[in-house]
Amino acid sequence: MVNKISIYVDADACPVKDEVLKVAYRHKIPVFFVSNQWMRMEVGSLVQKIVVSEGADEADNWIADHIQECDISITADIPLAKRCLEKKATAIGPAGRLFNTENIGMALAMRELNQHRRETGESKGYNPSFKKTDRSNFLQSLEAEIQKIIHK
Repeated sequence: MVNKISIYVDADACPVKDEVLKVAYRHKIPVFFVSNQWMRMEVGSLVQKIVVSEGADEADNWIADHIQECDISITADIPLAKRCLEKKATAIGPAGRLFNTENIGMALAMRELNQHRRETGESKGYNPSFKKTDRSNFLQSLEAEIQKIIHK
């Protein structure tokens, strides 16, 4: 049985902050919202807001430095997801995509390909809009991963 789980949220552009709070409160799991800028959001005994200095990877570095085995990261940043997996933590994207050792290599390769396509003008780089089904998928993934960790 796991003694303690924490959730680390790459919070600057995270569209599922409310969903994270809903699940965290239900399970009494501490949450760290990490961002480069101040955000108006609740804090309390289970919720901490961490504001790091300006910089492209400062929030990612803070999360990677603090996350531990059995913790959960919420991020759309694939390199950060890989760093979390290397520490035996769980990484979930905001649309519910679970990153793991089997799919992280392909996710990184696709990220590089898409970046190249944007740089060469082959792609405009638009992301699809966030849908209600994405929120539902996220909630299901987060709950499933918490249950897995709790019952280890």
